Amino acid sequence: MFDAPPDLAELDPDELEQALARLGAAPFHGRQIYRWVYRRGLERFDGMTDLSRPLRETLGRTLSFSTPRIAAREHSGDGTQKFVFGLADGRSVESVFIPDTPGMTFCVSTQVGCAMRCGFCLTGKMGLARHLTAGEIAGQVRVLARELHLQHRRFNIVLMGMGEPLHNYEATMKALRMLAAPSGLALTPRRVTLSTVGLVAGLERLAGEPWIPNLAVSLHATTDEARHALIPTSRTLRLADLVTACRRFPLKHRGRITFEYVLLDGVNDTAADAARLGGLLRGLRAKVNLIPLNAAPGIPFARPSDRQVDRFARSLAARGMTVSVRKSRGRDIRAACGQLILEGGPRRSHAQQAAALLDG
Repeated sequence: MFDAPPDLAELDPDELEQALARLGAAPFHGRQIYRWVYRRGLERFDGMTDLSRPLRETLGRTLSFSTPRIAAREHSGDGTQKFVFGLADGRSVESVFIPDTPGMTFCVSTQVGCAMRCGFCLTGKMGLARHLTAGEIAGQVRVLARELHLQHRRFNIVLMGMGEPLHNYEATMKALRMLAAPSGLALTPRRVTLSTVGLVAGLERLAGEPWIPNLAVSLHATTDEARHALIPTSRTLRLADLVTACRRFPLKHRGRITFEYVLLDGVNDTAADAARLGGLLRGLRAKVNLIPLNAAPGIPFARPSDRQVDRFARSLAARGMTVSVRKSRGRDIRAACGQLILEGGPRRSHAQQAAALLDG
């Protein structure tokens, strides 16, 4: 059996230079190729006209090149767009484009499904089908940038689609390195937000990275009992330990950790919850992003009234917290936060998804 050729989509800049060196090509050709792939959206070697014809022919023989395929694209009345991506093995994931937020924002997936089993999220009901590769994560961004003509404009990325990024740590961080390459899309850490349910071991690894994105931690409860009921996989972790890990997390000048908090009617939206949340986060450089539940069939919770959401937000603000209430985007195309699920099994391409931007 012959080994499969290396996939260009899975190579970071150093790996691409090594692959080129084995072909007798100079390292600077790696930068040229990255520009073609990421800034111009080209997916074939014969169009890379600043490479010699012999090199292009050699690359075509010795490297493969995979790209997620757009299986469906829907437009919301508020400008949000939802993309269903078909993968090489027949599985699907979704990404969402959220314009005017005030920047342009891509919400991308890191896994097919999710193993965290949050009780208010349809994605968690899927379970985990598999991790995405680094090329599949970065590939969503490549295709979105090309389709939306944003390759030469600034945009933001939120890792808030299907999956828990820190559960797929190696591929997620490699994808970010690929997207940050100066010869590619040159994304900076301040334009990327990683959303996690709070895997402490992953947070500790992330804290030691040379390239650290913005951090958003999904809290969703103010007592261990309530959080363990809402997020079954959190049962081995105390809230106090998670908050301690957040206090140790390195922040840049004027940086903050965002704490995401899905508001569930009569479950975690009481005055006592607001008081406990303010106490848990006291002294942290933090912002609380309140997310009124996007109700959906199969979710056994209800959305609080706007009055109750406002009361909760004002209670936190009175305790000195910076608070925002996330506006749900794309609800008419099932592209609002927590609504993603691949119906009928992982090989069906039509889904109900996705996620909205972290304000600020």
